[in-house]
Amino acid sequence: MDKTIDLEQLKQKAQQEISQAKNSQDIENIRIGLLGRKGALTDILRSLSQLPIDQRKEVGQKANTLRKELEELFDSKIKEIDNLVISEKLVKEKIDISLPSYPFETGHYHPLRQTLDEIAGIFESIGFSKAEGPEIETEWYNFEALNIPKNHPARDVQDTFYMKKPAKNEKRLLRTHTSPVQIHVMEKQKPPLRIIAPGRVFRNEATDASHSAVFYQLEGLAVDEKITFADLKGTLTLFINRFFGKNVGVRFRPSHYQFTEPSADLDIQCTICGGKGCNICKNTGWLEMLGCGMVHPNVLRAVKYDPEKYTGYAFGLGIDRLCMFKYGIDDIRLFYENNLQFLEQF
Repeated sequence: MDKTIDLEQLKQKAQQEISQAKNSQDIENIRIGLLGRKGALTDILRSLSQLPIDQRKEVGQKANTLRKELEELFDSKIKEIDNLVISEKLVKEKIDISLPSYPFETGHYHPLRQTLDEIAGIFESIGFSKAEGPEIETEWYNFEALNIPKNHPARDVQDTFYMKKPAKNEKRLLRTHTSPVQIHVMEKQKPPLRIIAPGRVFRNEATDASHSAVFYQLEGLAVDEKITFADLKGTLTLFINRFFGKNVGVRFRPSHYQFTEPSADLDIQCTICGGKGCNICKNTGWLEMLGCGMVHPNVLRAVKYDPEKYTGYAFGLGIDRLCMFKYGIDDIRLFYENNLQFLEQF
């Protein structure tokens, strides 16, 4: 029998079967029938040794050529079937690529964090650097170095969380303000210095709409030669103007703090009623914002600064309080309840 005729018939039959294949399994069955160990084309290649020498070379070349053509046909048909499956799937799922994508909700900073970052950014823009300190302090750093004697009411156990185990025979406590950070910094650094110390503080107080046992505070300190109260007023007025806006009025009132002398309270025009008088400002038109003053000479002596050479000012403000006034929030407890309905407004 002429093997050349067998190859031609095999080619025509293979082309017809491949064209009629419906899926990849049909293609695999046809491939095995032609090119497998017992396939039709494989049988022809094995029988080449039985042919006369003059036919062996010609039939072998045509058989190998057919094998390559069939492999190309298989690959082409598989791609065609795959594309058809994808097209049918797209039609079935009715994907409209022109539709907008689904929105992904992203997280954001807590309103207290946003307020703290804004305040810190204002002070850093005018030369202050950020400092941090431990939340667990000794009486020396929290009170004595800040000119608060042992008989002062601020040291009463009703205001301070004391810890049971002493540190080197000295009571330990949760800091009641961030002012101890300035002592740590001044012990390590000589003037001039300008720092802000934001952080969490603790007071043994009952929680209500305007008080919390845990809240956030920011302490500010500047020490150098020839610093005056005018520098303090200028710095804080600039801060209020940037944080609340230039239209908000500012005033300073005499006050008393153990670690500053002279001392003052800074008030701003009520942000709720615009200074006209309301329940929030108790009909005065003013809101108490922060305490400040010139650093007491005894505080400078505690860190071995010469009060004859150096002067400085300090101020402390409540992050929670400023956030409440800026956004008109009337209950400090909202910051700590993790209420998404409240937090998502920011």
